[in-house]
Amino acid sequence: MMEEGVYGGGKAGAPFDPLTFIQRPQVILRAVTWLFSVIIFGCISSQGWILNKEGKEVCLYNEDSNACNYGVGISVIAFLASIGFIAGEYFFEQMSSVKTRKRYVMADMGFSAFWSFLYFVGFCYLTNQWSKSKETNYGVNNMQAAIAFSFFAIFPWAAAAYLAFLRYKQGSDQAFAPSYEAEPNTTGGYNSYPDATDPDGGYSQPPFSGQPPQPQSGTGNATVDFGYQSQSQA
Repeated sequence: MMEEGVYGGGKAGAPFDPLTFIQRPQVILRAVTWLFSVIIFGCISSQGWILNKEGKEVCLYNEDSNACNYGVGISVIAFLASIGFIAGEYFFEQMSSVKTRKRYVMADMGFSAFWSFLYFVGFCYLTNQWSKSKETNYGVNNMQAAIAFSFFAIFPWAAAAYLAFLRYKQGSDQAFAPSYEAEPNTTGGYNSYPDATDPDGGYSQPPFSGQPPQPQSGTGNATVDFGYQSQSQA
């Protein structure tokens, strides 16, 4: 079992609460990206193609088939990815390995940031081709809706990438956090054992007091005698 809060997830093995799950920001964003992807590829697929005078089916975006294929392609992949990430959020709470959670968070962050960029490119691409298209009364609303929701889709994917980054940062901080509590800093020296006594009696005066040490018994007399003998010999 792992501690609660690792990479932004709950404790592994905790009971599943559907109400709490659907209220999670990651799940809400995935539902939004799923909805936007359905709208985009639905609009382009339903009325994005028309027969020209030669009877050939062409894309309404300036007869550029790549524009229609691009919009449908990134939206279909976004549709599948959104479902996959919603399922991943469900299994995220059951992941007991820190490495598994880390890989999931990194995949979420990288994919979401990349898809936000692809939708930005798609918005610019479709807008440019639509401005060059011939005037027509067929599929105008659908084409404009696809462009608008390509722009709107940039932000939930970017927000999902940002939340994944916060998860990754939280997990990294916890991985390098110390597992012990620092002892309080003590400025005073070591305290002696309360019941310990010095068998030799210890020093009777504190060190570095500035006073010369007292001579032991017999030392002073010997010094005087030596001095007296020296004077007599002189």
